[in-house]
Amino acid sequence: MRIIGGKWAGRHLMSPPDKRVRPTAEHVRQEWLRLLEPKLKGARVIDLFAGTGALGLEAMSRGAATADFVETRPASVHALKANIAALHVRERSRLFKKDALPFAEALEPFAYDIAFADPPYGSKMLDRLIETWQQTPFASILAVEHAIDHELPAGGKRVEIDDNTALTFYRARPFPQDASAAAE
Repeated sequence: MRIIGGKWAGRHLMSPPDKRVRPTAEHVRQEWLRLLEPKLKGARVIDLFAGTGALGLEAMSRGAATADFVETRPASVHALKANIAALHVRERSRLFKKDALPFAEALEPFAYDIAFADPPYGSKMLDRLIETWQQTPFASILAVEHAIDHELPAGGKRVEIDDNTALTFYRARPFPQDASAAAE
């Protein structure tokens, strides 16, 4: 796995030796970050269910000011620490070894500009996270990856990436009618 855009493009990231970890595919990250690119410069981002931290680190590579990472699996935390150190971003990032749902529930409104979430496919954790965000929008934009057949709570703009994967973007204010402007 590698960073695909920005100042660290081509840099490799460490992945945990855990079969339960499903890193976000490069083509999915590419589209995800392309859609959010106009919002990344100077942004405060949070990567929930962070795994290797690829989404938050990719955002920083493309101009985000800071990234916080929330991950609970020990092997993923180890890989994430190594990736943060390798890219020399300790002073611009924080790692929380916590469960993402209670962590998000405790956040203040608009604590972040952009929140990424990529929990296990088929899990109801994503629905619970979106419902938490809808009650208290802890980021201006909540951007989530999910299985294409996962029906999410209303209010987001969905972008289908391939036969298995979709991204849905929720904004704290209404979206424009054009679905291609999902993250604008």
